Amino acid sequence: MRKLNKFKKAHVRRSIYVLPNIFTTFNLFAGFFAIISSIESKFTIAAVSILIAGVFDLLDGKIARATNTSSQFGIEYDSLADLVSFGIAPMLLMYLWALKPLGRFGWLAAFLFMACGALRLARYNTNAGAADNGYFTGLPIPAAAGMTASIVLFADKINIAANSLLMLTVLYLLSFLMVSSIKFQSLKKYAFFGKMKFNIFAAGILILIFIAAMPQIALFVLSVLYILSGLFLNLKNKLFKNKLKTKKTEQSVKGI
Repeated sequence: MRKLNKFKKAHVRRSIYVLPNIFTTFNLFAGFFAIISSIESKFTIAAVSILIAGVFDLLDGKIARATNTSSQFGIEYDSLADLVSFGIAPMLLMYLWALKPLGRFGWLAAFLFMACGALRLARYNTNAGAADNGYFTGLPIPAAAGMTASIVLFADKINIAANSLLMLTVLYLLSFLMVSSIKFQSLKKYAFFGKMKFNIFAAGILILIFIAAMPQIALFVLSVLYILSGLFLNLKNKLFKNKLKTKKTEQSVKGI
């Protein structure tokens, strides 16, 4: 009887561990579909697929933490899926949509984005055990990919053609932000399956309404605001440190 109970518990445990990895597989499939869509010049579909991959990437982590089924296998599998969905897929999308006319400069910029994304994932995995204090070091690769996808959707919405030089600049900026030491807000601390403050819940509803009403514009605006929030936070921290350093210097002078 005890052996049967142990078998049942082990079976349930294995079944639970499968759940987050299924969402990771959905993430991987969405990224693969984005690659196929880009090759077929269906750029808006590719952009939407990348954003859908981002949703699955968010859910697999939340589910793993909510069900206490995080594992080293899941972390590695998630990183490989992220490299496809948020590294290769947006790189190919940007190259075929905007950078191809630039020739070598275009595909080098696309490669830089993918390489920096891979470095960002490797750094994240290396520091996976460390406390993040609610912040990411460097722009998360899903956010960088989401920015590229939202630009394609925004351009399609307002009927403007791709600007090769502008997108080249954007890719260099996103590449730098991914490997930088700039802090960006983490969504990990917001527990979707647990308790949540009322004002955060209300803000979430308003954001969903905004996205539902004007999806292409809303996603672009939210992506830009997220990146700007990291830059603003970095500037704020630097000013605070400089102010604190000045204050300590003044106190030491007075002490003399």
